[in-house]
Amino acid sequence: MSAVADHPPSPQLPATTAWRRALQRLAGPLAVTAVTAVALPLGNALPLLGAPIVALVLGIVAAAVLPVARLRQGLDVIARRSLQLAIVALGATISAGQVLAVGASSLPVMLGTLATALLTAALVGRGLGVGERLAALVGVGTGICGASAIAAVSGVIDAPAREVRYAIATIFAFNLVAVLAFPPLGHLLGMSQSQFGLWAGTAVNDTSSVVAAGFAYGHAAGAHALIVKLTRTTAIVPITAALAIAARRRRTGPDTPTARRSLRAIVPWFLIWFAAASAADSLGLVGAGARTDLSHAGLALTALALASVGLGADLREMRRTGARPLLLGALVWAAVTVTSLGLQALTAGG
Repeated sequence: MSAVADHPPSPQLPATTAWRRALQRLAGPLAVTAVTAVALPLGNALPLLGAPIVALVLGIVAAAVLPVARLRQGLDVIARRSLQLAIVALGATISAGQVLAVGASSLPVMLGTLATALLTAALVGRGLGVGERLAALVGVGTGICGASAIAAVSGVIDAPAREVRYAIATIFAFNLVAVLAFPPLGHLLGMSQSQFGLWAGTAVNDTSSVVAAGFAYGHAAGAHALIVKLTRTTAIVPITAALAIAARRRRTGPDTPTARRSLRAIVPWFLIWFAAASAADSLGLVGAGARTDLSHAGLALTALALASVGLGADLREMRRTGARPLLLGALVWAAVTVTSLGLQALTAGG
């Protein structure tokens, strides 16, 4: 028997392989943490953008120059979980009193813009040949609250990661345009503080950008915009639940036993916790200091998630997807912007 056969395999190879795999698993979280650590102070220095948008841009830039293809599966998990936790943290900053405080005049505008976003995305998306899931992501992202709504809906309609990334990039592109354009347009239109706050709160997506646009117009506008935005965010729960039920019925049929599941099986766990956190705030169980801390935590988690989204971006894949989803995002955003102004004029909102 040969000398090679007499000796057992070296134990060093499995150990080396195990270490290599461990380092590969850590590479994604470490890259995300590094991008987020840079984005948070930059976001504070650039409030017009905010940390989440900065994290997304830095992640996309890093993805263009770093070999991150092997990390994408892990990055998707980080993005999904971080955004889910951010939604729960946001729930603890919204109370029933805040929802009522926006007044009856604000609700028609919020509901009207939400309906406009969803209908425009569905109808125009079909006309442009955009896939149903991607159109739904663009619609809820524009109509509710950007990345958080996209994250909530993506899980229940089984949207692939590439469509989630494309939808978020599309939403934030027009979100940035709105932040830059709204304040001068508001002055040009002679809008009052509350009118501009309602406009920004219903037509700008990301919370940090709503605050940036609102306070750029005035303190009262910023405060009003924030309340409207937080109230608008609560639409995540019914919209996601409805889409979850519809998706389950499409897969199983309305009369099959698996279609008649409990609420827990239909509604994602983080939406249940979102509702519970909001209820706790309504009952006065969340103090002012805790609410501030949770708001900061939500911002950091959103930045962490968008850093993951950016690092997982594949620009070549987006080019293959084509310009039609981007055009859809532009048309949905324009429809929401005009609808908000029109409904304010009709209802004397603000």
